[in-house]
Amino acid sequence: MKDILQQLDDRRADARLGGGQKRIDAQHGRGKLTARERVHLLLDEGSFEEFDMFVTHRCTDFGMEEQKPAGDGVVTGWGTINGRLVYVFSQDFTVLGGSVSATHAKKICKIMDMAIQNGAPIIGINDSGGARIQEGVDSLAGYGDIFQRNIEASGVVPQISVIMGPCAGGAVYSPAMTDFIFMVKDSSYMFVTGPDVVKTVTNEQVTAEELGGASTHTKKSSVADAAFENDVEALAEVRRLVDFLPSNNREKPPVRPFFDDPDRIEPSLDTLVPENANTPYDMKELILKLADEGDFYEIQEEFAKNIITGFIRIEGRSVGVVANQPMVLAGVLDIESARKAARFVRFCDAFEIPILSLVDVPGFLPGVSQEYGGVIKHGAKLLYAYGEATVPMVTLITRKAYGGAYVVMASKHLKSDFNYAWPTSEIAVMGAKGATEIIHRADLNDPEKIAEHAANYEDRFANPFVAAERGFIDEVIQPRSTRKRIARAFASLRNKKTNVPWKKHDNIPL
Repeated sequence: MKDILQQLDDRRADARLGGGQKRIDAQHGRGKLTARERVHLLLDEGSFEEFDMFVTHRCTDFGMEEQKPAGDGVVTGWGTINGRLVYVFSQDFTVLGGSVSATHAKKICKIMDMAIQNGAPIIGINDSGGARIQEGVDSLAGYGDIFQRNIEASGVVPQISVIMGPCAGGAVYSPAMTDFIFMVKDSSYMFVTGPDVVKTVTNEQVTAEELGGASTHTKKSSVADAAFENDVEALAEVRRLVDFLPSNNREKPPVRPFFDDPDRIEPSLDTLVPENANTPYDMKELILKLADEGDFYEIQEEFAKNIITGFIRIEGRSVGVVANQPMVLAGVLDIESARKAARFVRFCDAFEIPILSLVDVPGFLPGVSQEYGGVIKHGAKLLYAYGEATVPMVTLITRKAYGGAYVVMASKHLKSDFNYAWPTSEIAVMGAKGATEIIHRADLNDPEKIAEHAANYEDRFANPFVAAERGFIDEVIQPRSTRKRIARAFASLRNKKTNVPWKKHDNIPL
């Protein structure tokens, strides 16, 4: 009996070494942790239960039968994050470059099936050279099986991808279908084709960092939601994100203890909006003052900065925030900001996370490049996302809400539940100057008359009361009492139920 137990311990020790000490040292030399180190940092101490530690590949071509490492390049299992169940897989770059074989893919698929069945988040730690070339189409079939599970899990359980190494070819499509993607600066890359192939096919000279590094995907492509300095920071931020999310689409987000008075009054908000309507201010100041303990988890901070998305808690409960940012492009909506916000709104709606919209929007960005880029259809994505959402929605207009952008930003007409406005808000078809020049075109050559008309227009429309008279604004509130009013609004909506007509699925303007 002792011999058998010793044999088990020896086999486990061998499996835990992955590709061997030399390759582990090389991984550490690149500033990266090993697959198992990452799992143990991500999960609560002692909570990890590993599956399929002894699985090996079945390939016999190209001499592969001579090297059959236990685990086949991926560590899979389940554990807890702050006591809540999650499923995880972590690719091991020290074993055949973390390449995906048929059995490697089956291990991942098993974990994903269990996550869907048991209603728990899936966290994938990606560090892979891509498909295992020696296995040919078997490897591609494995990728296809993973992709199908990503699709089935979408909107059922949260899916989080952490890119901690190279991710090329088919390897990028699985993360692309997950809800959140995090990268590590200077050590993670995502691209469909690498720099060498790009050079051969298009004759473009580009480095891996320029083509698919963390900066590229957080600032330009919007593929990634955030990038962090190292593996440790990235995994800590994943733990923090999971705390805001429900385990699945049939559960409410977790309620955390809070030590912040929901009735807290913030006198400084009375002077947040400048007297000059064209002077910017930082919308993040408002978000931080509304949140419990000023805790805000921003999503896609580096992309489309004219709109802010992220999570806060109010009375210990998760709330998704979408806010125009007057500090960048005056908070205007454009192609990139509409795409960013629409995807975030749809995530919140899929997982029963209430949505708070903070509005200061002068309209959609005009211009040839925007029209050629399809701003009509991209803007419609945000409109559609808000219009189909059935979660509790509270909207606050702080200053400008002009034209179609007013309607798009969770207006009463898109079935937002509570629509508040500050006294500083201006709800109109457009700004006074533009409106005056259209209405009083005959007086364009008389600056005095135009100024008089503009002043009259501002008196009549540059306020929230016309909309309030028609019931499109539920209440004009004092800025200082905003946290209290919003907290009470969300509290009253906790049992909200909506009935929508049956449909197989919608057809959002993609």
